[in-house]
Amino acid sequence: MGTRFLPATKAMPKEMLPIVDKPLIQYAVEEAIAAGITDLIFVTGRNKRAIEDHFDSAPELEADLAAKNKNDLLGLVRNVIPRHVNCIYTRQAAPLGLGHAVLCAAPIVGNEPFVVLLADDLIDAPISATRQLVTTAQQHEGSVLAIQNVERAQTSRYGIISGEQIDEHCIRVENIVEKPAPENASSTLAVVGRYVLEPEIFNHLRKTQAGVGGEIQLTDGIASLLRERKVFGQQYDGVRYDCGSKEGFFKATMAFGQKYHGLAT
Repeated sequence: MGTRFLPATKAMPKEMLPIVDKPLIQYAVEEAIAAGITDLIFVTGRNKRAIEDHFDSAPELEADLAAKNKNDLLGLVRNVIPRHVNCIYTRQAAPLGLGHAVLCAAPIVGNEPFVVLLADDLIDAPISATRQLVTTAQQHEGSVLAIQNVERAQTSRYGIISGEQIDEHCIRVENIVEKPAPENASSTLAVVGRYVLEPEIFNHLRKTQAGVGGEIQLTDGIASLLRERKVFGQQYDGVRYDCGSKEGFFKATMAFGQKYHGLAT
């Protein structure tokens, strides 16, 4: 619902909030494409039609820019999505949680590994964070979750993992819990909004009951999955901005404005 950003999100999806000149959802799309992904499934909901419109063609706008010889802007509009990339849209009829949203994509994904990207986690990385996770998934033949260390006081905001260290950046996950209280958290390794998942996750999500917040939690589905399949945590190389919060959104705007647009405070 994007309630943290009201009234801006009263009529606009939070995924369409811009960091400088691009909406959050476009950064996620560009990261996925940089990882070699060509089929993009958008799980949307009511009042999120603007996402479809953003990635669709805009003939009137393109004609106007062409007539005014604004070729640079015309190129930006036409290349929001490359021609070789497919956009597929499906609806989550009710906000029943991230696990349920992922399950909505099951008929489209079919029986193959897939990636989940949450647009309000913006990751600035020298190599696409999704590409980093895909590489690890191929090396270890399992599902991979993006993880980072957080302050112990913040564990109640994340899924928290623990397990066996495989190498400097990778952990074989043995336990995952959704939003544990700091005193109950097994570690401070938090899962953030990037996942490479094997298709077996769908069967586990179908059996998952509503958990924290009365929602079907992806974390609970993963906790069930790791009893049968290998699941890893990957500490990615990059800087994450939690753009679901005003503080993170402001930091991202400042950082991207300075780094990529030459803007100064």
